Amino acid sequence: MAGFTAKSIDELRTTSNGFTRLAGADLGVESFGMQVFDFPPDFQDYPEHDHGDEGQEEVYVVLRGSMNVEVGGERVSLSVGDMVRVAPATRRKLLRGPDGVRVLALGSVIDGEYERPEGLR
Repeated sequence: MAGFTAKSIDELRTTSNGFTRLAGADLGVESFGMQVFDFPPDFQDYPEHDHGDEGQEEVYVVLRGSMNVEVGGERVSLSVGDMVRVAPATRRKLLRGPDGVRVLALGSVIDGEYERPEGLR
């Protein structure tokens, strides 16, 4: 068996009405979470949340379009090539830009073992 998996973002399985691509699961990543979010211009539903209970930090990388992130009481604007790291207990909400956004989201537990949530397997 080969020691790699290669796929196009567009061929990854989706969930959440097609807005979330299961990148980590489809590539067989076991040590961290990885999804690609495709939010169209009219998308409103990404919930404010944190990962304090799980101890998981996240990094968001903008691949296409732009977005704002409400994080820790501030608003950070991001465009293609920009990224932001968010600590586990810090509240965050992703807000797509006027043309929508494609975001690579990476997450891992700081002190412990990563477990992929049921809906992202």
